Amino acid sequence: MTELTRISISLESALLEAYDKSIAAKGYPTRSEAIRDLIRDQLIVEEAEQAAGEQVAVVTLVYDHHARELATRLIEKQHHHHNLVVSSLHVHLGERHCLEVSILRGEAGKVRHLGEELLATKGVLHGKITYTSGEVGFNRWS
Repeated sequence: MTELTRISISLESALLEAYDKSIAAKGYPTRSEAIRDLIRDQLIVEEAEQAAGEQVAVVTLVYDHHARELATRLIEKQHHHHNLVVSSLHVHLGERHCLEVSILRGEAGKVRHLGEELLATKGVLHGKITYTSGEVGFNRWS
């Protein structure tokens, strides 16, 4: 097991009470585990902003599939970068709107570029890129 270091922090009672309710609702067994997740999340966000090696991203898009040629343009962009697209999921939200989730993995600059290019495609109504670390990043913290 990895070595643990005990720390102490000071919080306002109202803040701690609200946090305890939040983590209990999410099913965290301890405050420590919840705080570890917060720290890992912050480190991953900071690493993603400066990433130079491998990066993993989840790109979520919502679009109107009746928008002229939009689905074709999105597919073409992904095919053009086929080496970065690990997987895609397409869901029909209703008669007009689709949700597409793509997992990208590769060199950080290229992953960021493709994710931003997909989001910026004319006709995309909503989207988000969520970055996470690859295997190397998680190995550093465990």
